[in-house]
Amino acid sequence: MPMSRLDTLIAELCPGGVEFVPLGEVIDYEQPTKYIVKNTNYDDEHKTPVLTAGQSFVLGYTKEEDGVYHASKDNPVIIFDDFTTSFHWVDFHFKVKSSAMKLLTNKNENLTLFKYVYYAMRCIGFEPDKADHKRHWIGVYSGFQIPVPPLPIQHEIARILDYFTELTAALTTELSVRQKQYDYYRGKLLTFENANGRKV
Repeated sequence: MPMSRLDTLIAELCPGGVEFVPLGEVIDYEQPTKYIVKNTNYDDEHKTPVLTAGQSFVLGYTKEEDGVYHASKDNPVIIFDDFTTSFHWVDFHFKVKSSAMKLLTNKNENLTLFKYVYYAMRCIGFEPDKADHKRHWIGVYSGFQIPVPPLPIQHEIARILDYFTELTAALTTELSVRQKQYDYYRGKLLTFENANGRKV
């Protein structure tokens, strides 16, 4: 959802207008140093996922039990790639691949709903220069301003966007299953035997 659409939704819910605040005023950050995995011999039999804030997200699973970040449904965190500004919502225990990220948490529950902040961040259209290999949270990203409507409005916006996120995930899964069925039956229906008994 682009920021313009979020602004439109908030304008409908809050006709009197809202305050805009920098992300750094509503988000705390932590360096992930103590959560970095030591052994990269991953195995799906292990229980703790090793995460990256990039596109791959889950790199594998480790048996390491020390230095695990204890995220949960009640204690979520956003992992933020400091170089690419890619980020993910995490609500389960994990370790991380490297120090090239920030662990973001909500600074004031009386001011902001963390899930709302996450969705607001997804509306920021910042694209870092790939040739400029520098960290972005402190110097750039934390300065971006987001609208902060009253908490009940934040809850309603997050509820609506959670619903559509779940719906999109379900439809994507269904589409993937249907595509596999289509490929299977297309192969069956379009396979014939020629006069020599060979399949073509």
